Amino acid sequence: MSARLFCGFLLLAVFLSGLNGSRPAVNQELSTILNELWSLDVNRMTPGIDYTISVQGRASFVSQGSQTVQDHASQPLFSNVNESKLRNITTFSSFMTLLDNYERSTGVTEQVTTEELTEMEFFLDAVLETKVMKRAHQYLVRKGQSSSDLRLFKKQLNLIWFHLYHRQRNTGLDSSGFEHVFVGEIKSGTEIIGFHNWVQFYLQEKNQHLDYKGYKAREHDLPDQDDHILNLQFSWHGVVKPIGSAFIGTSPEFEMAVFTIVFLMNTERSTTVVVNIDQCRMELVVIRHGRSLGTAYPKLLSSNGRHVRQHAH
Repeated sequence: MSARLFCGFLLLAVFLSGLNGSRPAVNQELSTILNELWSLDVNRMTPGIDYTISVQGRASFVSQGSQTVQDHASQPLFSNVNESKLRNITTFSSFMTLLDNYERSTGVTEQVTTEELTEMEFFLDAVLETKVMKRAHQYLVRKGQSSSDLRLFKKQLNLIWFHLYHRQRNTGLDSSGFEHVFVGEIKSGTEIIGFHNWVQFYLQEKNQHLDYKGYKAREHDLPDQDDHILNLQFSWHGVVKPIGSAFIGTSPEFEMAVFTIVFLMNTERSTTVVVNIDQCRMELVVIRHGRSLGTAYPKLLSSNGRHVRQHAH
C-alpha cells in the first residue's frame, strides 16, 4: 500500500471516529430503570385503541417570537381520546383537576387555594400508589437520593414539582415545575414556555385554544401514529411554539417518575441524557430551579427502533 493511500485511510478512520465520538452516548443504566418503569406503566393509553393521532404534515421553520406560521395540519393532532378511561383512572383524573389551577402568564402571582392544595395532595397520593412511582422510589432510595420514608419522599416530590418560585424577576411567586412542564406558560405575551404534556394538549385542542401546525422531524425519521413521543409545532391562545415535544399516551406517574429520577441523579443546573425507552431513542432534558424543577422534556432522536436497525447496518 502506498504511503499516500495509507494516509488517506488513516484520515478517514479519524474522521469517522470523530463522527461517532460527537454523538452523546446512551446512558445504559438510566435506560434500564426507565424501561422498567415503561413496563410497569399499566395506565398508559394504547394508540389506535384509547386514542388516535393524525401527525399530518411536517412543520416549517419559525423563529422564536414570530406569530406568523404556515399550518401544515388542517386537522387536530388528536382524532379521538377515550375520555371515560381518562376519568376512571385516578392519576389521570386527579391530574386533570390540577390543570386549571394556574395563571397562564408568567409574572402573575399564583394564588393557591385550600381546595387546590387538597387536589395537589390527592394527586401525589394517587401517584405514590402506582407501581411506576413505587419502583422509582426504590431506585432512588438504593441510589441514596431519597428517603425510604414515604412521607419524606412525598415532601421531596412536592418540593421538586409544586414548590412555587419566581420565573420572572420583580414579581410574586409565579411558577412551579408542574405548571411549567404539564400546563404551559406564556412569557411576555409572545412566547410559549414549557407545555410538554399530551393530556393538556388534547384538552386545549378540544376546547379550540390550541392549533396543531405539524410535526418536526428529519427526512428519514418520519413519525407514526403509534409513536409515544413527538416533536411538534403548535399555537396556543394565538402564540406560537416553534418546536415543542411531549410523550404521547403515557401516564402522569410515568412522566413524573422519569423526570424525578433524572433530576435527582444529577446536580448540574442543566442536564441532558440520552436513553432508549421501548423503541425510541431520546434526549431527556432537565433544568433545575434551585431545589425545584425549572423545566423537563423529552426530545425524540429516532423512533420505532430505527436507531437499532441503522446500527446493525
